[in-house]
Amino acid sequence: MTTTDERELTAAASQLSTAPIEDSPQSPLPQGGSFGHELVAWARWFWRQLTSMRVALILLFLLSLGSIPGSLIPQNSVDEIAVTQFRERHGTLAPIYDKLQLFDVYSSVWFSAIYILLFVSLAGCIIPRSWQFVDQLRARPPRAPRNLTRLPAYTTWETEADAAEVREAAERIFRRRRFRYAVAPAGDEGAISAEKGYLREAGNLLFHIALFVLLVAFAAGNLFRVEGGKLIVEGDGFANTLTQYDDFQDSTFGADLDAFGFTLDDFTATFEKDGPQRGTAREFYADVTWWEGADGEQHQERVEVNHPLQIGDTKIFLIGHGYAPVVTVRDGQGDVAFTGPVAFLPQDGNHTSTGAIKVPDYRDENGEKTQIAFQGFFTPTFGGYSKEGMVSQFPGPEYPALFLNAYRGDLGVDSGVPQNVYQLDTERLKQFKDKKGEPLKKALRPGDTFTLPNGAGSLEFERLERWASFQVSQQPGNYWALGGSILAIVGLAGSLFIQRRRVWVRTAAGADGRTVVELAGLGRSESARLPEELADLAVALQTDGAPAVVADAADTDTDDTAEDKSDAAGGGSAVARTKSVESETAEHAEPAEAADTAEATSEESESDEPDEPEGPEAKPDEGARA
Repeated sequence: MTTTDERELTAAASQLSTAPIEDSPQSPLPQGGSFGHELVAWARWFWRQLTSMRVALILLFLLSLGSIPGSLIPQNSVDEIAVTQFRERHGTLAPIYDKLQLFDVYSSVWFSAIYILLFVSLAGCIIPRSWQFVDQLRARPPRAPRNLTRLPAYTTWETEADAAEVREAAERIFRRRRFRYAVAPAGDEGAISAEKGYLREAGNLLFHIALFVLLVAFAAGNLFRVEGGKLIVEGDGFANTLTQYDDFQDSTFGADLDAFGFTLDDFTATFEKDGPQRGTAREFYADVTWWEGADGEQHQERVEVNHPLQIGDTKIFLIGHGYAPVVTVRDGQGDVAFTGPVAFLPQDGNHTSTGAIKVPDYRDENGEKTQIAFQGFFTPTFGGYSKEGMVSQFPGPEYPALFLNAYRGDLGVDSGVPQNVYQLDTERLKQFKDKKGEPLKKALRPGDTFTLPNGAGSLEFERLERWASFQVSQQPGNYWALGGSILAIVGLAGSLFIQRRRVWVRTAAGADGRTVVELAGLGRSESARLPEELADLAVALQTDGAPAVVADAADTDTDDTAEDKSDAAGGGSAVARTKSVESETAEHAEPAEAADTAEATSEESESDEPDEPEGPEAKPDEGARA
């Protein structure tokens, strides 16, 4: 192959992708020069590396890898109680996890750094590719190579039609099939250049833009998200004010809470009672009454898993449930010191639960003011004892039982230090003792009474109620994230299934006075569809204005493959051949084939030589654009 052929094939394959040119792995690092020049050179080198395919893939991998501990380790932003329990169970690991910020993965410094670098990398990729794509849309298709036989798909035939008629027919076909085309000057023997498949690059850009939108949406969601949790017993209500939350996480810039409230009217949970799935939850839902404003109209609604209640911009999710024994505590004077439901938190799938009953307003048998508390287990279906205490054998309330220890002393509720209402700090408390001097404890069924010694008071287990926990979330950016996901799928589909290709038609006068028609094609990547499409174009061209003539037997080259086109073209025949590119040609077409937009999250390296300029008289005819 001559140097001219090499240059023409490279130009023909150029700009089949908008991927920016990437430095090779052997690219030397910036060296020499003054400090200012060296600093600029290093900055440019760093920017090229940051926006390269390798770094983008590494950042995506690190982002996925960093999300794993966020899924396996309890997070403070999701469940602070689970984090506290994890700390108690893993005294050695917890301090290490704290230093690595593994309890706050998604707001950690290292995760944010990866996130921001990926954000910048995508921005640095999208902007230049967009301008390159616009330039390609405005550019004319490259002129035909001198030797069309070296292209991957090629066919030729002879026709009695005039060369001008053949070119006019080719233009009609290209317009009909939405090719963008340009007619070369007479010096190029009247060749026509056409190309199609720009939506492939548009899909590639759309995919990158969609990823950028997703990152922006997630970032905005984390910055402006307002989220809180609330445990509500049946019959109780909630108003969307800060003091009503059990835990609350405000947005970075602060946010105004929507004015609404709701009441938990009833909670229903059913479980599988027989078979291998015994104890598995079949359904659970909460019936609520909600309203907007101070005196808004009341509405009835059912909240289920994955079916939240939405009020304005706020969504209310049902995330958990449990049991709340209703107890009445009388002090040493016989007065009611506390009455009502007390929520116990489940510790396993059978709802073995733990909790604490705190009574700060209490008078002992001598009338002196003091404080008492009860701590223990609750089992909806009592199944015996273990080393840790009572255990439940079924999550439904088949045989509820309450097991309590009693304490007296200072609960610490007046110290001003926040406490967990579901746990009891016994540091400043003394446990009641029985007649034998053993810690006082009692197992209760509904209707039973726990009597404290020496007339110190009593606790009655009256009945059982249910509670449900809700997550109240106000998170902007969700719809942007949804739109970005849809656009990413559309863009990826376009970049995978649309093929970028170029086709050239050339006419020349044959030795016998006939017109020789050459048709060749080149794609961005090897595909069996390119020869098929070229064959369809050849048949259409023969049908529309350049019917093939039957070649004489003596003139037929035995090395070519003869195909009878008479049935498809309505008469005549064509001597056609489709051949693979020789190895040296494939090397020069490599810049067009180096990228594979299935890895659409990265930018790829390929040649981007500009088309050779042609004279001012070589203005293309306007054709249909892909």
